[in-house]
Amino acid sequence: MPPKDTDAIKVLESLVQTASALLTQLQAVLSEIHRAPDSAPSSSSSPSPEPDPKINALSLAHDSASLIRAHGTKVSLLIINEPFTPSAVSTVVRELVAGPIPGLVSAAEACAPRQYTGVVRRELAWRAQRVLCELQQLLQKIPNDGKVLSERKREGFAKGEKGSLPATGLLWSACDNVIDLSNLGVGGFFIQKVDQWRDILNDVMQEMKEWGDEEPDPDSDPDQDSDSDVNNLSDQLGSQSLSTQAMLDSLMNSHQTIPSSDPDRIRPRLETSLKRLRLVTLLYQALTKRRLKKLPAFPPQNPDSNVPSRLDEMAKVLAKLPDSFGDLACAFYELQPSEIDKTMDQCFFDAFAASELFVKDWEDGRDEFSEWTDKFQTEMRKI
Repeated sequence: MPPKDTDAIKVLESLVQTASALLTQLQAVLSEIHRAPDSAPSSSSSPSPEPDPKINALSLAHDSASLIRAHGTKVSLLIINEPFTPSAVSTVVRELVAGPIPGLVSAAEACAPRQYTGVVRRELAWRAQRVLCELQQLLQKIPNDGKVLSERKREGFAKGEKGSLPATGLLWSACDNVIDLSNLGVGGFFIQKVDQWRDILNDVMQEMKEWGDEEPDPDSDPDQDSDSDVNNLSDQLGSQSLSTQAMLDSLMNSHQTIPSSDPDRIRPRLETSLKRLRLVTLLYQALTKRRLKKLPAFPPQNPDSNVPSRLDEMAKVLAKLPDSFGDLACAFYELQPSEIDKTMDQCFFDAFAASELFVKDWEDGRDEFSEWTDKFQTEMRKI
C-alpha cells in the first residue's frame, strides 16, 4: 500500500475515533435534556447559553437530521463500493462533525420549554439521541484496512452484530423520526398524543363493556372457579404441555364475572363508570378540534405567553387518565367494591381537572367551547 494511502487511512481512523467520542459526549447531553427537560444539561463543558429566540428549534432539527441522513448515506456507499477512498470518507465525517451533529444538539438545547413546551423538548431530545446513537454505530463500520466491507460485514446480522446496510437503515429511520416531529410542529405533536390517549381510553371502554356482558355460570362459585383456573394452569405449566398462546388465553379467561346476584352492586358501578368514560373520550375529541387545532404559532411571539405551560399541564393530566381508567378496569375484574369506588373517584377528579384546563381559550377568554366544557362538567356530576 502506498505511503500516501496509509497516511490517509490513519487520518480517517483518528477522525472516526474523535467523532465517536464527540457523539458519546453529545448523547449524554441529550440524555440529560430528556431526563429533565426543564433544566439546562450539565454534561457540556461550558454553561448552555440562553436560547436565541430567533432560532426556530424545530426547523434547525429538521435541517440537521436531513443532512445527517444524507451524509450517512454517503458514508454507507463509500465503504461498500470500489475503490475505497479514505480521503473521501474523511471529508464526509468532517462535514458531519462541523455542521449537522452539533446542529441537532443545538436544536434540542434551543427548544426551550417556555417556547415549545417541555413535552416537545423531551421528545426532540430522545429522537435526536437515537440519531446520534445510530450514526455512531454506522461510523464504527468504517474499515481501517483500506478495503471496502465484505458482503458479510455489510449484509444483515452476523453473530449478533448488524452489518453496515442495516445500520444505515436504522439511521434513516431515526432521522425520519426527527424530521416527522419537526413537520408536525408543537400543535400537531400534541394532537397526535391526545389521539393516542383517546384510543387507549376507547380500548379500555370496549374491554370493560365486553367484560360486563359476560354471563356468569349459574352453577359455579366465582371464587372456586378462579382457584380452579389457577390450579389447572399450574398443572399444565408443570407438565410443560401448554403453548404460549394457550397460557395467555388461560390467564385472560381466569378473571371473574359479575355474579348474577351482584351482592356488592358491581354492575351499577360499571354502568356509571362506562358513562363517565364515554364522556371523557368525547372530551379528548373535543379538545383536539376546539383547542389544539386552534393553537397559535410556535414559538409564541409573546415571550410571556402561558400557552406552552398550559400544554405541559394538559399533557400531565391527559396522559394520566388512560392509566387511571386502566386501574379502574382491573378493580372491576377483581370484583373489589372499595377499590372500584376509590379509583372511580380519582378518575372523576382527573377528568374535571383536565376540563378545567381548557375552559378558557388561548387568549384566556371564554368562547363556545367554554360553554361545552361547562355542560361536560354538569353531565359528569349527574352520573
